[in-house]
Amino acid sequence: MGTVGDVVGRSYFHLHLVSDATGETLIAVSRAAAAQYQGVSSIEHVYPLIRNEGQLEKAITEIKAAPGIVLYTLVDQDLSQRLQTACEESGCPCLSVLEPILGLFQSYLGTASTPRPGAQHMLNSDYFKRIDALNYTMMHDDGQMPEHLDDADVVLLGVSRTSKTPTSIYLANRGIKTANIPIVPNVPLPAALDTVKKPLVVGLIATPDRIVQIRQNRLLALNADHDTPYVDRSLVADEVAASRRLYELRGWPTIDVTRRSIEETAAAVIDLYREHKLKFIAEG
Repeated sequence: MGTVGDVVGRSYFHLHLVSDATGETLIAVSRAAAAQYQGVSSIEHVYPLIRNEGQLEKAITEIKAAPGIVLYTLVDQDLSQRLQTACEESGCPCLSVLEPILGLFQSYLGTASTPRPGAQHMLNSDYFKRIDALNYTMMHDDGQMPEHLDDADVVLLGVSRTSKTPTSIYLANRGIKTANIPIVPNVPLPAALDTVKKPLVVGLIATPDRIVQIRQNRLLALNADHDTPYVDRSLVADEVAASRRLYELRGWPTIDVTRRSIEETAAAVIDLYREHKLKFIAEG
């Protein structure tokens, strides 16, 4: 492996991501692969919206200046071939991430694809559904506008610092309208929660130690006083226990976010939402 040095025992290498769209697919795939290698980190070079020779040549110049792994998604065959040739000349391993997938689709569907750079980002109905979901989610963050809760697809509840807002935004980007409501000691929940029928209501929990840690970091970032009940371990434990009792009493499914990333929490919510939606449709 060609590294660019070692810092505190970690090896670093250059990773070039060349895309004719936003590069999101390459970033996701490459990070999933890189995460399997402990002690090795990539220096990412992202080249989005590469759609002509001039743009590609600028990327090739940077690749030659810092050789490394090259991953690309270019549907234009001429651009793809030029990049492969340049990588061979500079000794950089090069791979089209989409090519094996398109080949599989073609063998199964029996027809070739029609090259369309950035086709996954077209302004279609799914795109506008995501925008609508994001608008709804932003307006219903942190318990705002509870009178519209029944318009949500998902309602997330949890004590402070259980990742309600970032999880909500992630779900919105998947087209799921998400409201989130904080559980605050001695503050009643919105009355609208008693009558909602359409949304899936999910309770988020975490260990008291984890919540205290996150809250302390939050206070540190705000340069706020740490001598507050907000980070008192005993009081936080009471908050968590009370939220657990609430979820059990209401029959709401729960997700422990202590060791989950936002993506993993959202995936668990989506799985629950899929089942909830089918049940809701079946019940009319």
